Amino acid sequence: MTASITPERPSATEGQRSRPLIVTEDEALLDDLLRLCAAAGAEPEVAHGALTRRGSWEAAPLILVGDDSAARLSDRARRQGVLLIGRDLDDHGIWRRAVALGADNVAFLPDAETWLVDRIADVAEGVGRQALTIGVIGGRGGAGASTLACALAVTAARSGRRTMLIDADPLGGGLDVLLGGEGAQGLRWPAFAESRGRVAGSALEESLPELHALRVLSWDRGDSVVIPPSAMRAVLAAARRRGGVVVVDLPRRVDDAAAEALSQIDLGLLVVPAELRAVAAAHRVASTVGMVLRDLRAVVRGPCGPELGDEEIAELLGLPLAGQLPPEPGLADAFEGGEPPGGSPRGPLGRFCAEFWARVLADEGGAGA
Repeated sequence: MTASITPERPSATEGQRSRPLIVTEDEALLDDLLRLCAAAGAEPEVAHGALTRRGSWEAAPLILVGDDSAARLSDRARRQGVLLIGRDLDDHGIWRRAVALGADNVAFLPDAETWLVDRIADVAEGVGRQALTIGVIGGRGGAGASTLACALAVTAARSGRRTMLIDADPLGGGLDVLLGGEGAQGLRWPAFAESRGRVAGSALEESLPELHALRVLSWDRGDSVVIPPSAMRAVLAAARRRGGVVVVDLPRRVDDAAAEALSQIDLGLLVVPAELRAVAAAHRVASTVGMVLRDLRAVVRGPCGPELGDEEIAELLGLPLAGQLPPEPGLADAFEGGEPPGGSPRGPLGRFCAEFWARVLADEGGAGA
């Protein structure tokens, strides 16, 4: 259990890896806090009794103060990022000590262990601005959503942005295949199937195959086609904490795992071929996805005829138009030659993606750099 004394938390810049400070003389509490730090991937500084290193109170990004030490630290300079750790939920005096200490929060163990691990891990990873996360979903089978997802990721990586591509569609055939990297070394989804708690963002990134300057989480060639919701939640949260951009290829059927993915998407793109039957199918998908994802936009895959233009299709779907994706006749030949979707910045797909990122990132104020 936790309770907030002040609403703010210390910020950390991307790439910063600082040591939290533990202050307690309670050996049992110290053992618990060291265990939680290890779970969060952090190596803390420990002060038994008096603070031994000058400036440690001021410099530490996060301070965990045992309730046994609160009274003697009450004359310390006020600062953000101080947590008071207790065990007795019935000890009402802890709130008075927290105010005297200037603590942001009071955390009671063992109830608040998961919450506390997350706070420590934020410090260990140096969490900055979260990744701009784009979800791509097909309005019907064969709409070209996976191709667009790959092209968006390839284009973002080509511009120098940290990029991760996540295949959340277990029946899609594997995005690593589309990128020509089915044999690349690195982990696939089955390795993360049991993830329930926090996944370290840096460890996730380093474990995945690197293809065309981006990291890809796809499927192996086995029979497993299930992503537990807890695994989807943990993996996507870890990917977002790394910053840059994350592109997610989404399934059309919204199960529990897909709903978890949708809850972390900033902007969704519904790919709709310019055909009346495709629009009817896409309408059903949009109705379902729109219940979870607030910002869903239509990408119309051309060519469009005079009776059914891109704006008319978006209007029929009740969605804003993200743009029209023109045909790219040489796409299959390029794939056979080892070029990924969007690999040519001068091709229609590459130009569409470059214009999309320029527009969206400008709207976000440069997010994902």
